[in-house]
Order: sequence, then structure tokens, then C-alpha cells
Amino acid sequence: MHDVARVAGVSQSSVSLVLNDPENCGIPAATQERIHDAIRQVGYRTNRLARAMRLDRTDTIGFVSDDIATTPFANQMIKGAQDAAWEAGRLLLIVNTGAVDHPEHAELESAAIDQMLERQVDGIVLAAMFHRVLTPPPALKETRAVLLDARVADESLPSVVPDEHGAAFAATDHLIGYGHRRVGFVTTDYPSAAPPARLLGYRDALGAHSIAVDDDLVVVGVSSTSGGRAAVGDLLDLDDPPTAVFCYNDQTAMGVYQAARDRGLRIPEDLSVVGFDDQQLIAAELVPPLTTMALPHYAMGHWAVSYLLTDELPDEPAQMVLPCPLIERGSVTEPPARPRGSAWLS
Repeated sequence: MHDVARVAGVSQSSVSLVLNDPENCGIPAATQERIHDAIRQVGYRTNRLARAMRLDRTDTIGFVSDDIATTPFANQMIKGAQDAAWEAGRLLLIVNTGAVDHPEHAELESAAIDQMLERQVDGIVLAAMFHRVLTPPPALKETRAVLLDARVADESLPSVVPDEHGAAFAATDHLIGYGHRRVGFVTTDYPSAAPPARLLGYRDALGAHSIAVDDDLVVVGVSSTSGGRAAVGDLLDLDDPPTAVFCYNDQTAMGVYQAARDRGLRIPEDLSVVGFDDQQLIAAELVPPLTTMALPHYAMGHWAVSYLLTDELPDEPAQMVLPCPLIERGSVTEPPARPRGSAWLS
């Protein structure tokens, strides 16, 4: 810092003020620029350890996830969190435990949180790959923490999750708005908070339009392309098959596309389809491109870190629910004028 002051022709205290509080230091912009030029010239770097001891903060945020970093579409949560951290002058430290596909890795979550606390991070975001109700390690309550795409049953920790119910309602309502009265739903029994919330949203949308719920139009399958292909076959074999299908996710919708093609059906002329997730490598690349509900991954990640860095947190932990926008593409149109019955579909 002494070298910077000498090169810039200012006092060492002026350098310190510019480094620590440039907006309120009272030093003219031209002088600040001269100081920054000197910083670059001498290669000065702030001693973060010394700064942390003086300010009692490390300017780092811990981000612990189960499997987000390996997923092409959910990693937008990391980008949103990182952008919010950078905007606040903080560094995001990321640990991916792999605990979704490998439950034996669950102890890594506790170890990661312990490591973050040992490094005195200013707070921790605990993120889940799928919207779930969690029982986080007790150590998480030793610091500021936010749950991302997850929550705890007693709402004792702040959380941010997508509006699963509202998104399913909007997807079903979109199909009904095109005139569909026979709307199928291909869902899954995966153990997360999403399937029951989406099923309720689907049912509520039908009820809002005075359409009777037909349990035959709801099928449970594996949340995958092959699962969607198998599950929608049960719908298309009904005597009164659906003219539209709402799918639990875009992978399932891709299976519906394959099953429709196998039966000589055109999308959307013969069968309209809406997905969920807005996976760019799927939704935008299908033919025709898939209309889908986009999970607000980026917005959730950004909100989690922004909330964590709020100066004064409310007494009651926030339970934020963010909307899922409808992304309209080319897989929905009016229902076909055609004979009913599975014979037409065989």
C-alpha cells in the first residue's frame, strides 16, 4: 500500500479509503483512478486474511449442492447465485456432493458445511437438485443460511422454491385455452415435493373450467424419455384418448413425441404437448419445438444469495415461491376434428 501511495502521489490513508469504501471516501474520481492505475502498476493485492480479521467478515459465500453442478439446465442456479455474489463483491465457494444419485455421499454434505464454517464464510446456500423437503445438518444453523430449491417442514430456515402448483395450473390452463377438454397428465412418483403439487395444479385448472377430473387421464411413469413413451401409450389406448398431454418434465415430453410418431400422429395437429423444465437441449431442439414451463433456476439462485446478504433479516424466515414462466413454442394448437376411439390411433 505504501508503494501504491508513492506511485500515485497520495497518502497511504487515501489508498486505504479508496480500497475499502470508494463510494463514500470523499476522494475525487480522478484521484481514485490514479490510485487504481498505481495498484495495477505495482501489482498490489489486498490481504484478504487481514481484511477479514479487521472487518469480521470474509466476503465469501458457501454454496453446497447435491448434484446441481453436473446438470446442464439446473446449473443456472449456480450462475444466478454467482452473479448475485459478484454484484455484492463476494466470492462463491462451491461444493457438489453428488448425493442425489449416490446416497452414500450424504455425509459429504455435513463435511462440506463444516469446512465452510471453518473458513468463516459469511453464509451458506444449501441447494437441492430437485424441489425437496430436507432435514439439513444441525451445523447449518450456526451461520446465515438459505435453502435453494428446498425447504424444511417447520419453516425454520429461509427458502426459495418454484411455484409447482401455479406452473401446472398455467400449463393445463394453456391447453384448455386452445379448446382442449381431454387433457392427459403424465407424472412420476419420484420422491420430491413437485409431483403432488403439479398434480394438484393440473386438477385445479380443470376444476376452474368446470371440467370433470378423469383419473384415467393421469398416468404415472418413470421420469425419463422411455418412461414418457411407455406411459403415454396407456393414454392413447383409451377409448376416449386425450387431445393434449401435460408432461411432468421435458424428458417425458420427448417420450410422448416418440410415441406419437410411432402411431403416425402429428404434433400439434393430432396431439398437443406441454412439458416442464425448459431444458434447452431438449425443448428447443424437438420438432416442433416444445412449449414448456421454465423453472426459474437463475432467479432462485440470485434471490438466495441476495437474501443471504440482506443487512437486516426479518424475524420470520422468508419462504419465497417464484413463478415459472410459460415458454410458448410450437407444440400446442386447437384439438383435431377427428373420430374418437383408440382405433383411430392404432
